[in-house]
Amino acid sequence: MVKVKKEGVILKPTKLAFEAKGVFNPACIRVGNNVHMFYRAWDKDERSTIGYCKLEGPLKVVERMKKPFLKTDETYEYSLEDPRIVKIGKTYYLTYVAYDGKSVRIAYATSKDLKKWKKHGPISAEMTYDEAETLFRSCKFKLKERYFLFKSYFKDISGKDAMLWDKDAFLFPKKIDGKFALIHRILPDIQIIYFKNFKELTLEHWKKYLKNLCGHIVLESKHWYETRNVGGGCPPIETDRGWLLIYHAVDDMDKGKTYRAGAALLDKKDPQKVIGHHHAPLFSPDQIYETKGNIPNVVFPTGTAVFDGRLYIYYGAADERIAAVSIDLDELLDELTEVGSKKIR
Repeated sequence: MVKVKKEGVILKPTKLAFEAKGVFNPACIRVGNNVHMFYRAWDKDERSTIGYCKLEGPLKVVERMKKPFLKTDETYEYSLEDPRIVKIGKTYYLTYVAYDGKSVRIAYATSKDLKKWKKHGPISAEMTYDEAETLFRSCKFKLKERYFLFKSYFKDISGKDAMLWDKDAFLFPKKIDGKFALIHRILPDIQIIYFKNFKELTLEHWKKYLKNLCGHIVLESKHWYETRNVGGGCPPIETDRGWLLIYHAVDDMDKGKTYRAGAALLDKKDPQKVIGHHHAPLFSPDQIYETKGNIPNVVFPTGTAVFDGRLYIYYGAADERIAAVSIDLDELLDELTEVGSKKIR
């Protein structure tokens, strides 16, 4: 395995009410020598908003807001969670989870300068799990049974009228064949949807898409550390060898769930073609700040930045803090290419 350096904790909760319980799962983007970080801030009433800090270089915090950067302001936004950010052309796109207290939706906001943001509302499918299940059964190639097991799970915890849970959404940082490409996650796999503009994402568009959900899967569980599910992590990084995808993987074989970070290399023209999918986790929770916290045994990667050939991955640690690891980018790409060529499973 490529050597991963754990850089330690970058951000901790403060006494400020909006982030007193946890700061984690940051959206990150490098501009010049700075990394702009938009993170999930969790208060003691179990509600989240989006906080902001700025790093000088990959690790030094030089600025931090003392109030939420983005607040909840709609009925579907009881809580704002797990943002991701990319820049396409001259526009920054921030995707996030809008939780209404019962169900989750994918929502997004845009900005030209990282200061003023415009919210555009939800873009995910507005349907119940029962409605989604009917569409799932229309797939030409039969979906795995776990799709229907998770449907039953969410109906049990949220009620029969629970909406389809669709999370971990982010855009590719450039259009593919002239279309936006959105990674999202309907348990247990990672899927992709293409569209020319956001207005296309109507309920009818989603219904047509979900009837062939089996044809839109990017990555699915293959290895021991992915036994429960996989989910989107950081927005893909374009390299000369393909799209580098850092994702999270969950197993629940032992004492509860363990969240780890995984890595895969996707074809540049067709991201559904997997060049390399590593048979071992990229990194796992083994430090005290990762194993102890609001949710133990969690590393949840959501942002990256590259400095001097090193890839810095920013992640939520135990749903309480923000930490980082660094990796030699070329070594990681070499390893994923070799894994693909040997077809290691």
